[in-house]
Amino acid sequence: MTRPTDEEGLLRHLAGRAAAGGRTICAIVGPPGSGKSTLAESLARRLDEQVPGSAAVLPMDGFHYDDLWLVPAGLRPRKGAPETFDVAGLRHLLTRLRAGEDGVFVPVFDRDLEIARAGARPIPASVRLILCEGNWLLLDRDPWRSLHPFFDLTIRIDVPEPILRRRLRARWEGYGLSEEEIAWKLDGNDLPNGRLVAAESVPADLVLRQEG
Repeated sequence: MTRPTDEEGLLRHLAGRAAAGGRTICAIVGPPGSGKSTLAESLARRLDEQVPGSAAVLPMDGFHYDDLWLVPAGLRPRKGAPETFDVAGLRHLLTRLRAGEDGVFVPVFDRDLEIARAGARPIPASVRLILCEGNWLLLDRDPWRSLHPFFDLTIRIDVPEPILRRRLRARWEGYGLSEEEIAWKLDGNDLPNGRLVAAESVPADLVLRQEG
């Protein structure tokens, strides 16, 4: 059963898991603009303040297919949709992290350049809590279903669509997009993706609701 929570509750829960020993891989999901990256980075920072080196963030966006493939495949306008990610690559990395392999480096997406930077972030074997964040981690479709067994704890962020629209508009305005480009980003890609996250993700263990 999904239980409501807030950031302080999440912090206590994750700190308790870290103290219990072993490695926990946590999935944080939500629609575009819900604040997944912000939450994951905040939790990791605060956990590290308690126990240095105990937490790390694994961003799903690092597994975006590159435009060199998306453009000829006709998928560039839908970048960010489920079919535009290297799910097998993410699964392979999660397998290594679950095994406790040392010297694992993960890719990070550079939004300014619209590319994934390979080997951008190390996750040592000593890390107890891995916060994997992304839209599609709990999507109830193949091949995304193959990721679900890796997650010891799942968290969904719920945000009303009008708030998502406002946040996403501000994001794309910040990147200097035209009004036409912003309209496509919002209603042609981001918000439809958000509806799909809500409609076709399996239930999470915990849900964090945001109203602002």
